[in-house]
Amino acid sequence: MERRTFIKNTALTAGLAASSTFVKAENSRREGGSNAAPFKLKYAPHFGMFKNNAGEDHIDQIKFMADQGFRAMEDNGMRNRDEALQKKIGETMAELGMEMGVFVAHTIHWKEPSLTTGKKDSREAFLNDIRSSIEVAKRCNAKWMTVVPGHLDLRQDMGYQTTNVVETLKQASGLLEPFGLVMVLEPLNFYNHPGLFLTKAAQGFQVCKAVNSPSCKILFDIYHQQIQEGNLLPNIEKCWDEIGYFQIGDNPGRKEPTTGEINYKNVFKYIHEREWDGIMGMEHGNSKKGAEGEMAVIKAYREVDNF
Repeated sequence: MERRTFIKNTALTAGLAASSTFVKAENSRREGGSNAAPFKLKYAPHFGMFKNNAGEDHIDQIKFMADQGFRAMEDNGMRNRDEALQKKIGETMAELGMEMGVFVAHTIHWKEPSLTTGKKDSREAFLNDIRSSIEVAKRCNAKWMTVVPGHLDLRQDMGYQTTNVVETLKQASGLLEPFGLVMVLEPLNFYNHPGLFLTKAAQGFQVCKAVNSPSCKILFDIYHQQIQEGNLLPNIEKCWDEIGYFQIGDNPGRKEPTTGEINYKNVFKYIHEREWDGIMGMEHGNSKKGAEGEMAVIKAYREVDNF
């Protein structure tokens, strides 16, 4: 996610501070310091998260992430990027031994019913987005793509809505399976996104079991689920077999771990002990601005990854 636009003509003092921070990070990397070591889990930053240290260029940002020990990256907006850049991103990450995380696979309907209605035009629009997302995934070497089924249809019983969503996802899975691609369904909390169909881990588990495809799994966003229902570790355990991807954000505030109430060190330790080899998307903001704030994010991940 792009958090804010880069400000040109930065004041000299701010520029010197950013430069100093970057030099420190580079020295740490060259000397084999903590920033050089790969993290235990595949935490995936996004573009813009470290731009004050790495610069505006997408490729430079990826290289900075790799230098700091990150083994993955995600980009919600990948579908909207130039095709040549999509390819370059995929090639660069492959060269650096990094994995591409999720991108958003379709046009999300935040305020109106979509997959819940069972209407032919809504279903076909979604499937067309999936078809185009397959080509995006090929260009950037991605495996996972985010899917949000849309808003509730208040004129239909929940059972009918669930059946409509499952049928559409079955058809989408048929498109994805030949390419080994996976759509991950993201339950979102009621507070930030009121009125959406998919909100709970158990509901995502039910839908994925009904679709019954390796191409349809749960995106367990720890931030959303902490707000929606809490009980994080038991819920992760119960739907473990259907989880394809995790995303991170502390609560309240949706910033890096250690800034809120979630004991991320324990959560990550639990996930690691279950031999998770997937990606942990860093879908959150930085609690502090500027270059120093970016380095604070890395420090926070070093802290919660130390188990």
